[in-house]
Amino acid sequence: MAFPKIVFGTPRKLPKAKNLDGRVAVLDIAFAAGAGGASFETTTKPFIHALGERLAIWVDHHDHEMHAAYANDPRFVLRTKAQHGACPEMVTVERVAQAGVVNTICCHTDFDGLCSAAKWILGGIEPYQGADADARAIDTRMGRPSARANVIDRALRARPRDDALRGLIVKFLVDRCEDVAVYKTIESASELLRAREDSARELSHHYEIRNDVAFVRVPPRSAPYDKTVLLMLGQERARISVVLDEQALTVAARFDSGVDLLRCLGLAGGMPTVVSVEPKELDEVLRKLGYADGTSA
Repeated sequence: MAFPKIVFGTPRKLPKAKNLDGRVAVLDIAFAAGAGGASFETTTKPFIHALGERLAIWVDHHDHEMHAAYANDPRFVLRTKAQHGACPEMVTVERVAQAGVVNTICCHTDFDGLCSAAKWILGGIEPYQGADADARAIDTRMGRPSARANVIDRALRARPRDDALRGLIVKFLVDRCEDVAVYKTIESASELLRAREDSARELSHHYEIRNDVAFVRVPPRSAPYDKTVLLMLGQERARISVVLDEQALTVAARFDSGVDLLRCLGLAGGMPTVVSVEPKELDEVLRKLGYADGTSA
């Protein structure tokens, strides 16, 4: 089995195309949405152009108004979050075969992205039965993932900047999750999340609720916290939760809430139910959500 080079990226922070070997598959990375200092024109488009003919395929399931521009290019398999709750289910045997030889996979940094990469390496076959369903449950935060997937997701959230851990997880998945020693390493990493979850629960006591929007400001130099947990705790109290810390302003709603944050905030693309922008946009975001002026988003 050929094991391509694995490189990790996000919509806002893509690797330099010149550093990627050979033909490249991009998996589970959205087009930049004009939030957080990155846009399609300044980030995504230059990356696509720099790859040129070396781009073998781009598979993604996030909304973006620029999808239409690539509708006639068979290399781009672009859908919406409503069509596919997670990316691995879009990585099929047929698509892997049609793309041909891939030397480098550039994938997102979460369970969804890593599972997509592993499934690609396995020729479009799930790393284990139910992996696609686990990815949907984790990426939408709806339903309950398997114990194995939950451990992997927790490990990634506990060590959010650890590319070595991400690489280990991809290999673990490609090896059909059979390496017990590697699983114990992942499990140990997942235990580190408990302290971050406790910090999130403490911060959740400071949510302020207005017009079905829960807002909390994380004080500077606070203990590390799990943003996913904090956002979900806010959603237990209001339709939309908003978390402001030193790095970002993050807005979220349940996947089944019917809320379209991209429309509410006037963004070009991304996830309709989870958006991160720069902290300086706080006043404008709260106004658009109805938190500041007494109207509901």
